[in-house]
Amino acid sequence: MASLLLPSLATTTPNTTTAATSHRSPSRSVFPKPSHFLAHAKRSHRLHVTSAAAQNQNLNDSSNNADTSTAKVDRRNVLLGLGGLYGAASLIPTPAALADPVLAPNFDKCGVASDAISGEVLEGVNCCLIKEDITDYKLPLIQVPRIRPPAQRASADYVYKYNLAIKKMKELPDTDPRSFMNQANIHCAYCNTAYKQGGADTVPLQIHNSWLFFPFHRWYLYFYEKILGKLIGDPSFALPFWNWDNPKGMTMPPIFNDPNSAIYDPLREQTHLPPAIVDLGLTGSTDPLQLVSNNLTVMYTEMVRGNNTVFDFMGQPYRAGTPVSPGAGASERGSHTSIHIFAGDSTQPNRENMGNFYSAGRDPLFYCHHANVDRMWTLWQRLPSTVIPNKQITDPDYLNANFLLYDENAQLVRVYVKDAISNIRMGYDYERIDLPWLDYRPPRQTAKAKIIRTSTKAPRASFPLKLEKVVRFEVDKTKKGKADESLLLENIVVDTSKFLKFDVFINDEDDAPTELDKAAYAGTYAQVPHKTANRTATSSISLRLTDLYDDMDIEDDDTLVVTLVPRHKGPGVTIGGIKIVANPPKT
Repeated sequence: MASLLLPSLATTTPNTTTAATSHRSPSRSVFPKPSHFLAHAKRSHRLHVTSAAAQNQNLNDSSNNADTSTAKVDRRNVLLGLGGLYGAASLIPTPAALADPVLAPNFDKCGVASDAISGEVLEGVNCCLIKEDITDYKLPLIQVPRIRPPAQRASADYVYKYNLAIKKMKELPDTDPRSFMNQANIHCAYCNTAYKQGGADTVPLQIHNSWLFFPFHRWYLYFYEKILGKLIGDPSFALPFWNWDNPKGMTMPPIFNDPNSAIYDPLREQTHLPPAIVDLGLTGSTDPLQLVSNNLTVMYTEMVRGNNTVFDFMGQPYRAGTPVSPGAGASERGSHTSIHIFAGDSTQPNRENMGNFYSAGRDPLFYCHHANVDRMWTLWQRLPSTVIPNKQITDPDYLNANFLLYDENAQLVRVYVKDAISNIRMGYDYERIDLPWLDYRPPRQTAKAKIIRTSTKAPRASFPLKLEKVVRFEVDKTKKGKADESLLLENIVVDTSKFLKFDVFINDEDDAPTELDKAAYAGTYAQVPHKTANRTATSSISLRLTDLYDDMDIEDDDTLVVTLVPRHKGPGVTIGGIKIVANPPKT
């Protein structure tokens, strides 16, 4: 199985690289399609990691566009340098003068949080946070980073320590901003419009569905982790991560299922408790082997195949004064959203706790889930430049965006996105584990012949299109033959109070497909219910088609057949337009 290996950090410092070592785990028979892990003439050149030395040289290049192709080696035989592409924190560009970053809210001006489903005021729910004097936070010098372990491999000693830390957090008084409910309310405050953007008292603050998604949650978990460590007197304590991207972690971690433990939450979907396999595609499949294969395909698509620019993964730019978040990246709207919905209790009005933003932080499983979401950012940063050439966002509006959070000493601190780029500089990393999705490219599919033989000619779509059922229509390519193109879905208007999800297929004839492990699967759109000022939001998504073209017999086609498959029920999504666009040259 492929693996982007994380270094052993026991004796290293943040700005040090480790030597390359060899590590490869054998394929296991539990995978439904072992051929996906074999050498393949079509895949053998696809993904290579760049050597640590070349990565650091690239960081030193002010243009960040240095060609490192001569340093590529097989990723299975490389131990990535400390921190990967962002290991040298001192080399992150210093932002220019403050422009229009989204600023932390004023804690003196807290409004009411609203129900993400009905839009009504949440009775008995107070997302307001405790006002304290504010200081600017300075990252401490890290000598030995904390190592976050996979939850499914947690030892008995670790589980005891983790339970003790959460128990002590729950015992803190309500006046302590580090208490369990006050910490849970942080997510509600930043996600359910209880606060406005700092300096813009009339503009709601919502950190989801934008480029702030990853850095906010990284800071949030950073302090949550340090608070737990402080409460048990162990500064080396690290949160576990729910390894749902690996078959061994594709159930709710068993450590959370003991009703007598501090990390148990009764408001979880009872039909999805172990041994139920997670459904990252929310396809509704009941075949465990198919679910595992679907999950690995989802991960490969959102991490590797479907991204053309840094914003396709990170989310769209979100600046001061923007009334609604502009659009989620592939990971946020994909596996992240699916796990929230999978774990939330369907018997509750708003799928509490995990299935709704305002209540998600009340379940300890949330922090374990988001540790893996953060891990996806870390792994994506370490992918080679052949996947995404430039993974750095140097826009001052991104780097200077800031949040207010509480540190382990209950001090209210201001933190900046620019200081959250490197997890290594923040003093933690992840236990190394195999990444079977890294090689899980779907097999070649002759979809063109299938469509012509069994289907009538697809119609042209009429926009705006209300997506309430499966629809299929033709879209013109930019040019005949093999091309570097993306499918652009524009002006997607959604009801933010609902769970919404639809999948996109190219030249596929299945009206209700439960199989995603095929070349026709192009990507997804999904959202967790949340509240915005007018309960609607507009965004666009781009799905890269270049690798898909390589895997399908469509080079001579002038048009493609696009199929949209809603996974939600009823209305809630309107699409303004769909077209195929040529990708700009990669730099």
